[in-house]
Amino acid sequence: MKRRSFLKFISATTAVSVLDTGFTAELPKLKHSPCLSEIDYEGISFSNEDNVVLTKELKHDLLIKWQDVLTDKESFGFNNDYINFVPLTKNGNEGILWVNHESPDRFMILDKMTDTPTKEEVEKEMYSVGGALVHIKKDLTTNTWAYIKNSPYNRRFSALTLIPFANNVEILGTNIVMGTLGNCAGGKTPWNTILTCEENYDMFYGETVYKEGMVTRTKSEFGWEKFYDNPPEHYGWVVEINPISGEAKKHISMGRMAHECATTTRAKNGKVVVYTGDDTNDEHLYKFISDAEDNLDTGVLYVANLESGDWVPLDKDINMELSKLYRSQVELLIQTRIAAKIAKATPLARPEDIEIHPLTRDVYITLTNNKPKGNYHGSILKIMEENADAGSLKFNHEYFLTGGEESGFSCPDNLAFDNKNNLWFTSDIAAGSQKKKQYEHFKNNGLFMVPVSGKNAGKVVQIASAPNAAEFTGPYFSPDFKTLFLSVQHPGETSKDKDNFISHWPNGGTSKPIPAVIQISLK
Repeated sequence: MKRRSFLKFISATTAVSVLDTGFTAELPKLKHSPCLSEIDYEGISFSNEDNVVLTKELKHDLLIKWQDVLTDKESFGFNNDYINFVPLTKNGNEGILWVNHESPDRFMILDKMTDTPTKEEVEKEMYSVGGALVHIKKDLTTNTWAYIKNSPYNRRFSALTLIPFANNVEILGTNIVMGTLGNCAGGKTPWNTILTCEENYDMFYGETVYKEGMVTRTKSEFGWEKFYDNPPEHYGWVVEINPISGEAKKHISMGRMAHECATTTRAKNGKVVVYTGDDTNDEHLYKFISDAEDNLDTGVLYVANLESGDWVPLDKDINMELSKLYRSQVELLIQTRIAAKIAKATPLARPEDIEIHPLTRDVYITLTNNKPKGNYHGSILKIMEENADAGSLKFNHEYFLTGGEESGFSCPDNLAFDNKNNLWFTSDIAAGSQKKKQYEHFKNNGLFMVPVSGKNAGKVVQIASAPNAAEFTGPYFSPDFKTLFLSVQHPGETSKDKDNFISHWPNGGTSKPIPAVIQISLK
């Protein structure tokens, strides 16, 4: 971290988070007990233990896990990822938790390895992905949260759920498509709807390839097209979900790519701004500026050129070079990646999660790695918008932190700021790479914090270590900042034999590993 950046970071200790101001402002003044942000953590060392290992000040409890019953007809999905929370009460002790379900694991879900699954088995995989709305409530005597079975707020969205495109846009002859999938990170709008992002959509139905005037389609990893021949163009979008009504729609306006997140704020003129990254080697950083103050249906998508400090419009009515190549804006947005390269966007090392500093309004972006280019440990990029205005089309940038043994972390992924502006982040060393070669030093994936005060101000402190082959994802603080909700994703992912699971978390013994959401709090 550069000295100027470090001093700016540790001086930002007085602002209250403005990410959810509508609810935070309503919290009553209760007798003080420490928030997670107020502890000068001891930290832990890297760990190989097949468990959730925490710094001595903290404990964790299980909240919900794969296949837990939500209603008579619905159950919690697989590989939980991004988390958000919409309070239902003014004190913030009851609300609706949103959890992404990113991808299936055929071996874990079907209890066997097969290259020829049946239609029924594919449908099991299709149901396991998407996302869940879960009604949760805090028990004030134990200070732990529990989910409420059979609540009318409990809902599942899967690869079988029918979802319309916003504005009745049609793609390949239909404006209603089957399912959402590859749901990685996301965001929340100022009107408290959830944004969930379809990331690696090509794994499920392949991808359409445009090259030298030819259009071809690649095969998918899971082969769902054998039974449901859905076009790839129906996926790779940002999906907006109303947590109260359950209404959903896919937004064409924010482009089609391996969306990692959809971090939402307002420009100084009131327009809604959404930052998103394309989590693929040498892909790009984007932001969308809405036409209106209260919806995301229409607006302009921009892509970042770091060399010039410009947000370049990907709009055929604005960008004359693109207007010559595309017959419609929908066609351009279907091919967002191609359009971005024509617009000379800066290639990046897998831009993943994005968070906005509550006080400075600087935009922090995790760049996980780019192994083909020898970048194994990634970094955290910082964008400083002109006049600290998310609606600006000019910016400066610098690298806030760079991964490696010296800095104490590798492959940063998800980010979160707490109410004291400490930065929390998780790591994503791929399960097949953990404890090998360049990653041997870092052992299991972890949860980290960069405090703004205390003995470790400005340093990277490891707060938690994940079970074997797992990663922590979706860190999200409760409204009182006394609980951190955290996904434990794909424990034991590289297991190939049910007699030799790589992980047995959370039940231990010889049990099958199960992804789950945990709640972290002070002891």
